[in-house]
Amino acid sequence: MSATTTAVLSLRSRALLVLATVLATLAPTAPAVAADAHRYPKPRGAEVVAVTQVADRQVDLSVKSAALGGRTVEVRLLTPDGWNPHDRHRHWPTLWLLHGCCGDYTSWTAMTDVAETNSLRDVLVVMPEAGWNGWYSDWWNHGEGGDPAWETFHTVELRHLLERDWGAGRDRVVAGLSMGGQGALLYAARHPGIFKATAAYSGSAHPLLNDESVDRVLGFFAGQGDDPLRVWGDPVAQRRIWKAHDPFHLAERLKPVPVYLSSGDGTTGPLVVPGSTSALEADFNRQNHALAAELQRVGAKHVITHFYGPGTHAWAYWERELHASLPMLLSALGADG
Repeated sequence: MSATTTAVLSLRSRALLVLATVLATLAPTAPAVAADAHRYPKPRGAEVVAVTQVADRQVDLSVKSAALGGRTVEVRLLTPDGWNPHDRHRHWPTLWLLHGCCGDYTSWTAMTDVAETNSLRDVLVVMPEAGWNGWYSDWWNHGEGGDPAWETFHTVELRHLLERDWGAGRDRVVAGLSMGGQGALLYAARHPGIFKATAAYSGSAHPLLNDESVDRVLGFFAGQGDDPLRVWGDPVAQRRIWKAHDPFHLAERLKPVPVYLSSGDGTTGPLVVPGSTSALEADFNRQNHALAAELQRVGAKHVITHFYGPGTHAWAYWERELHASLPMLLSALGADG
């Protein structure tokens, strides 16, 4: 081999070494709580753009979503003991906790003792933003669809992102209050096999029950100056869409799923200020009774109801009902605490 040839090979080797070093510095790394936003690849239309440690075992993810028109929303994680997103071999059973209308992703940790609940120290709790008035639905938008598509964001984008990069496993249950109670029932019914059990506390379980119920949910849809027909359309003209988002009309799909339903009757109860009443709770109570009867009619075998009589639409009851339903939810996860 000539001296010239040797020199060329030496230069080529050095060039390849430099190139390999550069590529190594550009290679993506596993996600970590303190990592920069550019380290999060984009799974199915969503990407994490910021991460904030807000308290012990509480991490907020800022998620940019294609289903939400490219907007960024927050998702709070209550992490289990030993949770480490670097460990791609460890996946945790997951409880999704859905907030109600006028709340947000912080509601459950702000208003209940969920973060201090020992039976959840082996479970990843996911508390996603769902909009002040999102109704856990892909909005009809007068036939145009598009933003907001909360159902797609939660059940497709966020689910895949959490299971790929944040230690969420494929054993999942879902629970929620009020609007989130309806969401928990809808997600379990409309996505068979994704959630192993569902619980609804004072949930909107049959919005088509009667004119009062329809008018009430339309009033919610009109909140913050929104066009109420954007969500599911007109309750007559778009009846098919309304029924597709009414848990009563999805009872057959809920038949194989363990279901927990609870509500008060709207009168003064033991956990709030004496004299308090709630027409909203009374309406949702009637809706839950109707759904429970329909589940019985279709032959559902795994339904637990706690219709506790006096009680209003208030956090004190929802915290109590979360604890009451946890044995069923954790049993379905195989994480009995």
